[in-house]
Amino acid sequence: MVTIILLLSCDFWAVKNVTGRLMVGLRWWNHIDEDGKSHWVFESRKASPQDSKTVSEAESRIFWLGLIACPVLWVIFAFSALFSFRVKWLAVVIMGVVLQGANLYGYIRCKVGSRKNLTSMATSYLGKQFLRQTTGDDQTS
Repeated sequence: MVTIILLLSCDFWAVKNVTGRLMVGLRWWNHIDEDGKSHWVFESRKASPQDSKTVSEAESRIFWLGLIACPVLWVIFAFSALFSFRVKWLAVVIMGVVLQGANLYGYIRCKVGSRKNLTSMATSYLGKQFLRQTTGDDQTS
């Protein structure tokens, strides 16, 4: 049990800190500011011609397939352990579901959040431009 949990932790760290950054250009982490407040940061790499050479479509598909398949597999193991009354293995299975699910959630937030931030920035910019034109505040310095 201890070996499996240690390997799950190593897999979580490797997928979160290495694989996601190299294969799809996404990363997420927790930042604690000076006030002691916790902030989750989800980001994606900016698209450039050089990045398209380093991130291939095949690697991206393999990454997302593995990222989605692993939590599904752990959920199947959870139901198997629950229905076969193997309670001692349920702790390992729950750790697998939590760690793999956290990676899946983090990378989905990175993927969706990058589009959301871009949309909110564009909306904010267009709103400011519209407000400037309607109020007649066309100051050029």
